[in-house]
Amino acid sequence: MFKDGGSVGAGAEPVPAGPTPRTLRNEALLVLALSLGASALAALISFTGALTRPGGLSDQAANLNRSLAPDRPWLDLAWQLFGIATALVPVLLVLHLLGREGAGPRAIGFDLRRPGFDLGRGALLAAGIGGSGLLLYLGAREAGLNLTVVPESLPEVWWKYPVLVLSAVQNSVLEEVIVVGYLLRRLDQLGWGAGAAMAASAVLRGLYHLYQGIGGLVGNMVMGVIFVWLYRRWGRVGPLVAAHALIDVVAFLGYGLLAGKVGWLPTV
Repeated sequence: MFKDGGSVGAGAEPVPAGPTPRTLRNEALLVLALSLGASALAALISFTGALTRPGGLSDQAANLNRSLAPDRPWLDLAWQLFGIATALVPVLLVLHLLGREGAGPRAIGFDLRRPGFDLGRGALLAAGIGGSGLLLYLGAREAGLNLTVVPESLPEVWWKYPVLVLSAVQNSVLEEVIVVGYLLRRLDQLGWGAGAAMAASAVLRGLYHLYQGIGGLVGNMVMGVIFVWLYRRWGRVGPLVAAHALIDVVAFLGYGLLAGKVGWLPTV
């Protein structure tokens, strides 16, 4: 098929039509299968294991950043950086796909055109969601609906906090670019309604946090609804990336500094 239905002159290169709905659907499914869709399935399996294990959920731990080579700090650092870098490959794939269609990262607001706007809105959003999310987690754990989340259990080495910051940034870029910017763009192109697309994005976000428990599922679904609504309003994932990164940085570094020193922060 060719654009405009016009004839193609002798020796001229045919201009291919845009991707079909089937191509867009298959592309989106493959991107999710390589990234957060696979994470959602893994989280479901993990939560099933936690439910069927003797003892309550709150007696079990969900460890987010742990040592990958105990007592071998340089090898551990290499594994940490390798994991962060490879986790971002699906983002590079998405940016490639957006560029191939002539849109690029600007189409989802993943650029540096408005750094002040992104950081300012992101900081306000992080302040609002971070505090309420912590309260929801503490309540869900107390009710026996959540595992004890251990944001980090890295050894006390010089690279601990820089790696935690990089991990937070990696999480935010991966999730917001794929589950908000890319996924909503593809669902819009496939003719999904705004409400259905919001639900799909929010449910997916909740599912790949299910390994934490019911609190992680519900809290992240609510966060997903808010993030999609703000993305529609602002037209940019930049503030969402900034907010998510700030939330995770505070959670990771705060746990590392406060665990075992304050009574209100659960540990295992």
